Amino acid sequence: MDTDKQIRLTTFSWLTEQVEMHGDVLNRNKLAKGFYFKGTRIPLVSPQGIFKPKQLDLPLTITTSPKGPYTDSFDKNDFLLYKYRGTDPMHRDNVGLRQCMQNETPLIYFHGIVPGKYLAVWPVYVIGDNPDALTFRVAADNQYEIDSEGKAAEGSQYRRAYITSTVKRRLHQRGFRERVMAAYQSQCAFCQLKHVELLDAAHIIPDKDEESIPSVNNGLALCKIHHAAFDQHIIGVSPDYEIKVKEDVLQEKDGPMLKHGIQELQDQKLILPKSKSAWPNQEFLDVRYQRFKDVG
Repeated sequence: MDTDKQIRLTTFSWLTEQVEMHGDVLNRNKLAKGFYFKGTRIPLVSPQGIFKPKQLDLPLTITTSPKGPYTDSFDKNDFLLYKYRGTDPMHRDNVGLRQCMQNETPLIYFHGIVPGKYLAVWPVYVIGDNPDALTFRVAADNQYEIDSEGKAAEGSQYRRAYITSTVKRRLHQRGFRERVMAAYQSQCAFCQLKHVELLDAAHIIPDKDEESIPSVNNGLALCKIHHAAFDQHIIGVSPDYEIKVKEDVLQEKDGPMLKHGIQELQDQKLILPKSKSAWPNQEFLDVRYQRFKDVG
């Protein structure tokens, strides 16, 4: 096996280990440091979105920065549209990705969720090139479909279409969570619990609703018990950011969890993000609050 394939497969294995240890959202500093391969360091990212370590002839990773100059999107078939570097189709980075497409070379895609945090997707393949739009078309594949030579299994078209569509949903879900957690400084907006493993990013307008959007203004950071209570309309939030508890629940007699964890929230103010631009949308709250009152 040539060095290129060895490094790519070793990178995939290293990323698998990192995700198992740290979850699927990885720190940029860790990616920039990378790992050692036969005594030389292999970084995985650089300031440029299309990155080729010096040990390789072709790019290894492509990255979308959360605040970068390029806005990547998905086409109608849910394939990623990745912007060229600059406007010159013959720039060496664009030529490198074009060669990856011709050779069916697997790459890694890092999607910036919030500054400094990236969701890793691999392998991905460049499957189309549109010089007029200055974009490449990129598809994700199943990492278990790569053989020991670094080649993808046959019959990839429909598999890649399905996997890329699931990646799109995952990017939106993880992006929503990370943005909400960052806005609320990883604490419950009802009770200030700060254990991030016990926190969810709750939608104000539920995700299943057509009008729901994956925006921080449609989110609340809630601990799991308060998320469940919010979803079941046991607890509501008024458009002026007051927490309300369902009337019959206020009258119940039970243990300390009900008393201190639910009932004592009545008329308390929601703990809001420091940045007003991240505060919950009051129209969204009003829609949700009307549902809470209808149930109550």
